[in-house]
Amino acid sequence: MRQKILFATENEGKMKEIRQILGDMDVEIQSLREAGIHGDIEENGETFEENAAIKAREIARLTDAIVLADDSGLEVDYLGKEPGVHSARYMGYDTSYRIKNQSILDRLQGVPEEQRTARFVCAIAAALPDGGLLYSRGTIEGIIGYEERGEGGFGYDPIFFLPEYGCSTAELTMEKKNELSHRGKALRQMKKMLEEYMA
Repeated sequence: MRQKILFATENEGKMKEIRQILGDMDVEIQSLREAGIHGDIEENGETFEENAAIKAREIARLTDAIVLADDSGLEVDYLGKEPGVHSARYMGYDTSYRIKNQSILDRLQGVPEEQRTARFVCAIAAALPDGGLLYSRGTIEGIIGYEERGEGGFGYDPIFFLPEYGCSTAELTMEKKNELSHRGKALRQMKKMLEEYMA
């Protein structure tokens, strides 16, 4: 029977990235919705890794699949690494990213480029059927731009600018984004570990 990997998310944008990167593994990949699991889990960890592990462990209790969960966010150095682990909850879960992005731009008004450094961080935890846990982490460095740019991506992508490419992460092609992104890096690391685990 094919091994099943369940990714603890209902975010379709995220699932698209995940399927592109893990797509050539001989596994069935499902989102929570596809598996018929509703996971409303309180992520109260202090780090991205802790939050990913909390999510993966909770969902693993409901299935015999390998459960992957990620926690990712934006760290803005000038704002003391805010919003950080609170990226999804920043200004409230139901607040649109247009408003969240504008708030960060407003808080950085007049701040020169060299002080606008930021990074996206992604930590992934895999809860294995034998009770073990695997972790991976990826980051992408950039700066906070001066306005929203681009229609691709989601979340904070339109204000996260990559000076060496002259564009925001919302302006990258899907292929380029997967190659460079924090989640892409963390997923490729995790893919290697899972392949070794399943070998």
